[in-house]
Amino acid sequence: MHRPNIVFAFADDWGRYAGAYAQHEGAAGLNALIETPHFDRVAGEGALFLNALVPAPSCTPCRSSLLSGQYFWQTGLGAILMGAVWDESIPTFPLELERAGYTIGHTYKVWSPGKTMNAPMGGRRTSFETAGRDFNQFSHWVTKHADEVGGVDAAKALLFNESRENFRDFLSRRAVGAPFCYWWGPTNTHRTWERGSGKALWGIEPDDLTGRLPAFLPDVHEVREDAADYLGECLAVDHGLGILLEELEAEGELDNTLVVVSGDHGIPGMPRAKCNLYDIGCEVALAARWPGVIEPGRVIEDFVNLMDLGPTFCEAGGIKVPETMTGRSLMPVFESPESGQIDPARDFVVTGRERHVAAAREGMLPYPQRSIRVKDYIYIVNFEPDRWPMGDPKGIDDPGAELPSYEELAYNTMVAFYDLDASPTKAWMIHHREEDDVEPLYLLAFGKRPREELYDLRRDPDYMTNVAEDPAYAEIRAGLEARLLDTLREENDPRLMEQPCRFEFEPYAGKIPDEWFKDLWK
Repeated sequence: MHRPNIVFAFADDWGRYAGAYAQHEGAAGLNALIETPHFDRVAGEGALFLNALVPAPSCTPCRSSLLSGQYFWQTGLGAILMGAVWDESIPTFPLELERAGYTIGHTYKVWSPGKTMNAPMGGRRTSFETAGRDFNQFSHWVTKHADEVGGVDAAKALLFNESRENFRDFLSRRAVGAPFCYWWGPTNTHRTWERGSGKALWGIEPDDLTGRLPAFLPDVHEVREDAADYLGECLAVDHGLGILLEELEAEGELDNTLVVVSGDHGIPGMPRAKCNLYDIGCEVALAARWPGVIEPGRVIEDFVNLMDLGPTFCEAGGIKVPETMTGRSLMPVFESPESGQIDPARDFVVTGRERHVAAAREGMLPYPQRSIRVKDYIYIVNFEPDRWPMGDPKGIDDPGAELPSYEELAYNTMVAFYDLDASPTKAWMIHHREEDDVEPLYLLAFGKRPREELYDLRRDPDYMTNVAEDPAYAEIRAGLEARLLDTLREENDPRLMEQPCRFEFEPYAGKIPDEWFKDLWK
């Protein structure tokens, strides 16, 4: 098989938000409000995946898993966020492709925070950012500089050109006659964003979101505006993707290239999303275009764990998949001409998390979870239900406690509940938590959780009602538990297979020294 170029567009904190999904979720969804012509082009000229989920809804462990093609708990200290250290003995798809003759390069984020930044793709050696990194602060930068450069559109154009020039720099330095693998990893969809930028920069009217938010979010203007600002950042990612497609066409390389587009987990700063095992935290957009291999216009219902991309890229590049990669290559799915469910065995995804931010800053123990997602159900095991899932409340619920200010909660994650990013939504919910209609949503977001959770998505698409103890679901619960635990045993998850479990002790647990944070981005 001819070895294709590979371009992987992978945005930070970008969930399943793209226009192509609107027809698959009904008219009441958020995707009906946005247009993403470039993602939609990739999907329309290739395949759109309806059931793609991340292995972990936290950036570093997710990326460790994707790059190495294995579950996050199999990547050593790559399995956590704060305190992550990359083990360079673990094969990764970019470095394996490079050994096989590919020219590799990246712009923006591949693997971080952690030591050493972007190591699974060669670190600084393969970085192409000569034009800058301002795209990562898209709404802040455009808002700040619009007046001085001739308006919003002119400011946007400068950031799009930054991505264009970075990609051109990579293309100009690739080895003649060799295939290439390029990773474009914008982080603008990560907090923070300029408040009101969804409307100011993209024309998204916050109150058009009325009635479209999931039931666990208060349907108030402040939350709608926060979500609208996020959707604006998603539109910026789509425009950046369009730049990559334009440059590939200009080089005559587009039809020789496997283009894959996705993100590392769901929206940050929203309850039950990033750092949680519910759909809004784990579902992501996924589309792939590869002329001659992927028939255009296909819609794939198979469940995909993003760690499957590691062996997929290896196989597409004509190299042997490393034995350490426990993910399953998507090549048979790519090569099928059919839509719908292609591989009957792809009917579930297992996800999980250990340590995110809170435990590392406070010396707390992690919040270990594992989950199995099938067509109609989410089943979650919270291994330590006495711990706080979003981190220490820091006295917020103490009688007479003085609340942090709205601004602190909106823009400083290290105030309370560290594992929910600072956001206007977080601030609003904490300040309004005692109101009758907000209190139940506040407890869902921040309160402790039972050991087991089970949600029937046919009746409860927003996973509001835990039926794990409902006798009517006893057989379903038992079956999903058995299937989840069997997978964890087969894949040697320390949470089940080690006594005591490594994740409960240093260096996986315990407070991270301040010096580690100072050196984080070096």
